[in-house]
Amino acid sequence: MNWRKSTYSGGGEGNTCVEIAESVTRIAIRDSKAPTRATLSVPAPSFAAFVEGVKRHSWPGA
Repeated sequence: MNWRKSTYSGGGEGNTCVEIAESVTRIAIRDSKAPTRATLSVPAPSFAAFVEGVKRHSWPGA
């Protein structure tokens, strides 16, 4: 899998975020600080809907 980090990664080593790997049908998600641990896999359409929902909402303190 080809993993990539968010462009919103924290400073320093850039290891304070999640990484994703894309396939045609699924998105795999892992913790960049523990890349050898378990991953979460979700259907690609569900992940796209989640990202769009986050973009539309403003969170207190964000």
